[in-house]
Amino acid sequence: LHHTVPLTGWPATKCRAARSRQLGTMRCCLDSVLPPVSPHVRCRCVLQSAMTTARSLQRHRWRLLHQLPGLWLGAWFSVLGLSGTVLVFYQELDELMNPELRIAGTSQKSLTYQQLFDRIKQAEPDRPGRWRIELPMTASRAMTARYYDPVETLHLGFAPLMLSVDPYSGTILRTDFWGRYAVTWIYDLHYTLLLGPTGKTLVAILGLVLLVSLLSGLWLWRPPPGKWRSAVMIKWDSSAGRVTYDLHRSAGVYGALVLLILTLTGIAMGVPEVVNPLLDRLSPLQIEAEPASTHPAGDRLDIGLDRAAIVAATAFPEATLRWIETPGDEQGVYRFRLWQPGEPSRRFPKTLVWVDRYSGAVLAVSDPRTGGAGDTLLDWLHPVHSGEVFGPAGRVVVALVGLLCPLLFFTGWLRFRQRTGRRQRREAGQSG
Repeated sequence: LHHTVPLTGWPATKCRAARSRQLGTMRCCLDSVLPPVSPHVRCRCVLQSAMTTARSLQRHRWRLLHQLPGLWLGAWFSVLGLSGTVLVFYQELDELMNPELRIAGTSQKSLTYQQLFDRIKQAEPDRPGRWRIELPMTASRAMTARYYDPVETLHLGFAPLMLSVDPYSGTILRTDFWGRYAVTWIYDLHYTLLLGPTGKTLVAILGLVLLVSLLSGLWLWRPPPGKWRSAVMIKWDSSAGRVTYDLHRSAGVYGALVLLILTLTGIAMGVPEVVNPLLDRLSPLQIEAEPASTHPAGDRLDIGLDRAAIVAATAFPEATLRWIETPGDEQGVYRFRLWQPGEPSRRFPKTLVWVDRYSGAVLAVSDPRTGGAGDTLLDWLHPVHSGEVFGPAGRVVVALVGLLCPLLFFTGWLRFRQRTGRRQRREAGQSG
């Protein structure tokens, strides 16, 4: 074949390799349109036609792999994208919808931790057990206290009692259950599709399907050398079908990297019972301590939140206290969550200190700086998924990319309708 006559010299109308729409048959119309030619030329033409058909068949399969998940599940992808966009700023949106949660500027000193906890217990005297308190990150934000075992919502799995507290006066600003006000309902929608533990698994499966659709779309898009610029441009002066195609293609390409990262981190957080054992095999994960307080003989009293917090701060002098968990029973301990400089998440840091409620001794600590690669990866999942690790700009980018999901679904569906309508009109014209 290296010495056969090239076909480039033939007029374009004299050699045509046609294949059927079913991509299963091929015919080469040499005998009817060409004068007798060398067997080598005939073989070359058939070979070129076969290669073209194989490439078209392969592309058709990749297109199905890209289209079917988007058409069947695109609405669910859109729900996850839109809810994720809201959750990037859900604390700010909660304050916007509930202005009473916004703390007016004040020069007054905040109450001590113990005083605030006493106000919570006065407001909810029939709630024995542990409370988890999130300290505000700004002076204008309320403190949030969570009670994880309310009898009213035990049947729901996860629906703690949520109290918003003014840190300066101790006034209870809001009392409600998780899932019964807007932003927490949206959180459950994004995390579990409102289906509980089963929904977490379904969201992870949706993430895997979205991953397949994204990768197949990138494979279909890949431009030939020298065509990169035109492959991401939108030709606004073209036909409606072309503009739709360009919008779908450009949105997918520009958001592909962030979408892939969000999808992978979302899958990992959705099924920790699958991901964590795999990571543990590669890099053994730290086991969280479960210490207990030792009740002394006699009537020795609890040291209180304030003293326990001072003890915890001495373990990590440069850290900032972010969360407090109170003892749940007589053997319970104070657990403090602190943020150290360099940790990816300021809101959900991984530095932990356990303090004996009676003696004030530090029973255990967990320092993320001493963890292995697996622990580090897990520590980064949520701050990367929310964009927090990249600051305000990162959160904005994540929010915008979440809006791409409904855009990709709509333009993909519209493009499919346009192609289907064009094919139906062509077939109707041929039959007529």
